[in-house]
Amino acid sequence: MEEVLAKYVGRLAPSPTGALHLGNVRTFMIAWLSARSRGGRVIMRMEDLDHPKDKPGAAAGALEDLRWLGFDWDEEYVQSRRRAIYRDALAALRAKGLVYPCVCSRRDVEAAQSAPHQGEQLHYPGTCRGRFADWRAARDFAGRDPCWRFRVEPGTAVSFVDAFAGEYSQDVAGKLGDFPLARDEDGAGYTLAATVDDMLMGVTEVVRGDDLLAATPAQILVARALAPSGVRPSYCHVPLVVGRDGRRLAKRHGDTRIASYRAAGVEPGAIIGRLAASCGWCEPGENASLGDLLGVFSLETIPHKPVVLV
Repeated sequence: MEEVLAKYVGRLAPSPTGALHLGNVRTFMIAWLSARSRGGRVIMRMEDLDHPKDKPGAAAGALEDLRWLGFDWDEEYVQSRRRAIYRDALAALRAKGLVYPCVCSRRDVEAAQSAPHQGEQLHYPGTCRGRFADWRAARDFAGRDPCWRFRVEPGTAVSFVDAFAGEYSQDVAGKLGDFPLARDEDGAGYTLAATVDDMLMGVTEVVRGDDLLAATPAQILVARALAPSGVRPSYCHVPLVVGRDGRRLAKRHGDTRIASYRAAGVEPGAIIGRLAASCGWCEPGENASLGDLLGVFSLETIPHKPVVLV
């Protein structure tokens, strides 16, 4: 797998699991400005592989809302149309002996934790390593589809410098263990699909919410396995928008959907201005467009804590 990186390439990667809301847009605004302020390209990638959670019409609605707010992009992709690419990447990892089938349920993994804490990543101890000859043998044993897990060697750790969060290190072997990549024989979960796409699309920097910071080392390991000498993106994880209870935005915090603001007659500039003010780029109550913000965009003014907007 080869990548050719030229100038800055960023990406917006919504998931159609619900309507676009203020929190989503704030992160996308930072990602878009990071690219456009440097004269870079923006890729739109709809990450629609999580079928049980995908909502009908959510993908089209998100794109419509983003265009209404003034976002644009240079290329557009839909992950569900790229399954053959992920299948080939998984096959490459299988050929290298880096993945194996696993029949353990989440409950099995939870039961194996020595001292689990709420909210922490679950550590997988390698129960199914070497247990089955192949995927079909695992399926026959369990009576259901196994998942594919990435083999993490003992002592494996990953460190990188995040453009916003700073230095980050994770003992992947000790904290996470062998992690899942796919839920069916030729499928792809978020870690595999996002990693492959970022590499093949030439993304130079991934800007996203800091809820995914702890998931990044796994993606780095997959990228190294697929292209040991390849150029990989850098990362920038920014704080989320939360409610007054400190939890990420949801229905319990009221209606923060962009579609609802549109229906109520709120202007795009009022929404962008409100989000920009939370980043220190304009005064509270001031309207703004994305174009207005190109000259004032800076990561340095963004607060290093979750932002309450409701």
